[in-house]
Amino acid sequence: MRFGVRLGVDVGDARIGVARSDPSGMLATPVETVRRGAGDLARIHALAEEFAAVEVVVGLPRSLSGGEGPAAARVRQFAREIAQAVAPVSVRLCDERLSTVSAEAVLRGQGKKGQKRRAVVDQAAAVVILQNALDTERSTGAAPGEALDLGTT
Repeated sequence: MRFGVRLGVDVGDARIGVARSDPSGMLATPVETVRRGAGDLARIHALAEEFAAVEVVVGLPRSLSGGEGPAAARVRQFAREIAQAVAPVSVRLCDERLSTVSAEAVLRGQGKKGQKRRAVVDQAAAVVILQNALDTERSTGAAPGEALDLGTT
């Protein structure tokens, strides 16, 4: 398992959920929800610096069959922008199928309803994405997902 804090990012059209791991890569925890628009990349860069992140894991929305549609193309584009903003920190794309569904279920189970749940669901989805990446790396010994190559992705 590589050492260092990772940021997990759940990219939505209106909001970006951000989570972080502990330096040992055992546990993902929520950080904040960033509004999409002016200043969003600067905020992600600031968080990467604040936590001395060694990697940013961006959730890639795939269909249940594994294909990629328009949402995945938008996330790939935004991930390229994140990579430019946080360079030289590496960015990886990891499958996020059902992350929001899982996050919603956890929040419902905690009794969070309506507006309170909507306010943190993006962070919770980022936690799910990052925790899945951490667990995958721990079980396989390999970095999860796909490395973002700014030249080709």
